[in-house]
Amino acid sequence: MNTRWIAAFLSIGLLLMVSGSAAPQRQPSSAPPPPAQPGGAQETGAGESVELQGGVTVFRSGINYVRVDAFVTDEDGNPVFDLTQDDFEVYEDGVLQTVDSFQVVQVDRTPELSGEPLTSVGVTRSDQELAASRPDIRVFVIFLDDYHVRDGNSIRARRMLVDFIENDLLPTDLVGVMYPLMPVTEVRLTRDHDAVINAVRQFEGVKYEYEVRNLYEARYNMYPTEIVERIRNEVSLSALRGLMTMLGGLREGRKSVLLVSEGYTYYVPPQLRSQVADLRADPRINPTVLDPFAGDTPFEETMSFFEGSAMMQDLRRVIRTASRFNASVYTVDPRGLAAFEFDLDQPQISYRTDQRTLRDTQDTLRVLAEETGGRAIVNQNDLRPGLQQMLDDASGYYLLGYNSTAAPTDGEFHEIEVRLKRPGLRVRAREGYWAVTVRDVERSLTTRAHEPPKAVDVALSALAEPRRGRLVRTWVGTSRAENGRTRVTFAWEPTESRGRRDAASRVLVTAMGDTGGAYFRGRVPEQARSAGRRSSRRRSRREVAAPPPMTRVEFEADPGTMQMNLAIEGEAGEVLDRDRDQIVIPDFTAPDLVMSTPYFVRARNALELNALVSDWDAPPTVSRNFRRTDRLLLRFDVYAPGDAAPEMEANLLNRGGDAMFPLEVRAAEDGGASRQVELAPSFLAPGEYIIEIRATLGDGEASEMVAFRLGA
Repeated sequence: MNTRWIAAFLSIGLLLMVSGSAAPQRQPSSAPPPPAQPGGAQETGAGESVELQGGVTVFRSGINYVRVDAFVTDEDGNPVFDLTQDDFEVYEDGVLQTVDSFQVVQVDRTPELSGEPLTSVGVTRSDQELAASRPDIRVFVIFLDDYHVRDGNSIRARRMLVDFIENDLLPTDLVGVMYPLMPVTEVRLTRDHDAVINAVRQFEGVKYEYEVRNLYEARYNMYPTEIVERIRNEVSLSALRGLMTMLGGLREGRKSVLLVSEGYTYYVPPQLRSQVADLRADPRINPTVLDPFAGDTPFEETMSFFEGSAMMQDLRRVIRTASRFNASVYTVDPRGLAAFEFDLDQPQISYRTDQRTLRDTQDTLRVLAEETGGRAIVNQNDLRPGLQQMLDDASGYYLLGYNSTAAPTDGEFHEIEVRLKRPGLRVRAREGYWAVTVRDVERSLTTRAHEPPKAVDVALSALAEPRRGRLVRTWVGTSRAENGRTRVTFAWEPTESRGRRDAASRVLVTAMGDTGGAYFRGRVPEQARSAGRRSSRRRSRREVAAPPPMTRVEFEADPGTMQMNLAIEGEAGEVLDRDRDQIVIPDFTAPDLVMSTPYFVRARNALELNALVSDWDAPPTVSRNFRRTDRLLLRFDVYAPGDAAPEMEANLLNRGGDAMFPLEVRAAEDGGASRQVELAPSFLAPGEYIIEIRATLGDGEASEMVAFRLGA
């Protein structure tokens, strides 16, 4: 709730995708697109397809080209393959689409075993492309998600898979095996099913086990449990997306991915949290280990909800990729008919938390399967019917393609309905697809992969630390004042002056307008520490340290350009440093929807937070570096014409600009223009994040992005 969240850890996941030293089983493979086949189309880079019809090359282009597999049966359940393109109607969100690509795919269940040996598929890219390009050849890849399967359940999965491969696959079937740490370039599609069985027999689940197995795991297994689980999710889902892309380069026809996993979740119950994942949770450090009801609090349930939302965002990326490359996911939960999520050898966890987590993980498997046109084999001890359904789906179907008339770029789910004109028949097809986003379109038009939007870069640039030798950090914000003027707030705090005996004591501020008039001139004195000196020897050593000294001043200015000169002074009044900046003062009197400069207020614990939530005069926090234990309030004003109330939304983004989950925007109790967003980042991994706030009123819109850095 899609990790997917953190840039340093995600980079590890990317390294895992391009390096093969950690793979439990490796089988080289290929990836570039095969030559177009008569009567069939082939997916290319940004959603293009190439089709040969009567010797003429027809280009089907656009990121909105949609392909649908349709399965038609009669009333007795027997497949029907004598339909034509005119017998089908495809509706997207209730709007009839024009089907411009049609193909009937049938697989011979009793192939003739003559000619070249069937097991002689080469290891080169072209060999595998040629073998998979035939529409009457079934293609399967077994994804063994060892990060999300317990060791005991992996034993059951091995038996089931070996029996399936030996007794149910056809000699002509192309099969591959992939692990989360395996580069997609080493996934080999082969008809040598004995080699596939040998790879499956090496499958060992390591869910909730953190013993280092390779160099890459050694890089992060010393981090807290929540971070390691997040990285494991990111690695697994990224591997799935890479696999879908690789399969899309083989052919346009249906590709089936058999995902063996117990499901995904970013939520780790408090009883399992440890500062070092490779070490079991210690009750001396984490007392909740001994409290089975620690996960039943409102705070933990809220955290679980947000983690689930973030996971669904990441699953949508996998679903979009699968939809684009016509790959269906069949999920197999090796737990069978599961009653509990956590084992007896783990700390005792309440039934309520256990069932919530079990339900969430099973839901991820259902979502992946149902929204990619596959099947979820979940809560079933007999897995054979589900596996047989996968074989039947890959053995005969109609492949339909159309260019969406709506050409959506909203990133939302769009329903697909396939109808038949011939009565007495039943049709089954996937329920819809996730559209690309505007950002996906921008990425497809640029040579720089995953380039974040410019607004994201601007927000992240605010995290740059003062250059070496600077004694203070500063912040300048603007908001609406009376009589058409703008209120300017200046705040500062000292930096760590390592290696220097002089420390900033006050700042002389001179603010001048572009016409030469002075808005403000004066010294901003140091703010007294809230904790002061210890007044009693009984004060605990664990008392939270007082915040660093910070000062602020407010004054009014006219819209336009303002010059601000700073003289940083020491305790004796000596000038230690100088700085000059030019600031654009916005005009808040315009009738447009507009927001003031957002600012953070930091609380170091829940007690401070309760005091600050209703204290709208609390000074802004200058630094953008926070700890995971901090509680954050992001505050701003929103101004709309008249008494209109704009709609507000806020989202937490990763440093790439991808939305992780929504945040609640609350208004001040006085009903004025002030708003605030509350965030408890304890469940986030260290890294850089962005809070995007957006106000809309009719056709008007105003938005701001505020970045912050999260430490351990």
